[in-house]
Amino acid sequence: MTLRYILIQAIGLVGTLLFFVSFQYRDNKKLFRVQFLSYLFYTVHLLLLGAFTGGLSYIINTFRSLCLGSNWKFAQSKTMCWIICGMQFAALIITWNGWLSVLPVTANIAATIGGYTHNPRKIRIAGMFINSPLWIIYDIIVGSWAGILDEVVSEASMIISIIRYGWKNLDNVE
Repeated sequence: MTLRYILIQAIGLVGTLLFFVSFQYRDNKKLFRVQFLSYLFYTVHLLLLGAFTGGLSYIINTFRSLCLGSNWKFAQSKTMCWIICGMQFAALIITWNGWLSVLPVTANIAATIGGYTHNPRKIRIAGMFINSPLWIIYDIIVGSWAGILDEVVSEASMIISIIRYGWKNLDNVE
């Protein structure tokens, strides 16, 4: 292991820590604002690993979190949801590297749709059952140990938030 590789993984670990913290906020705006910072670290991490589809997808995720964490009504609208999903699809086409490219894009489209329901329960369902499993597979293949840890920690964080707030209490749309 080179120092460069260790530093790349460390950048990803900062993203992991921030993403874990994000699910401990019940307020969706705070959740998305912390995820915004997490995605910035992951973008750099993945691009340095040469995982361009994942890196570009995280740039779009950063934009998505900025929109969902904002007070601008259009940024939180269904129209913006479809625009962001279209951007993910464009990222897939631009960075096409076979079936591997489909994994992060599909994961992020599911997370985008979940996020735009503005329902904490649906956000966690999309994360636990679609987003994280697809990202784990992608991270294993591209060698992102920080990414694998991030998804495992994210799953744990979502479970902790369900225990803290109660499953039924997470069904309130904000």
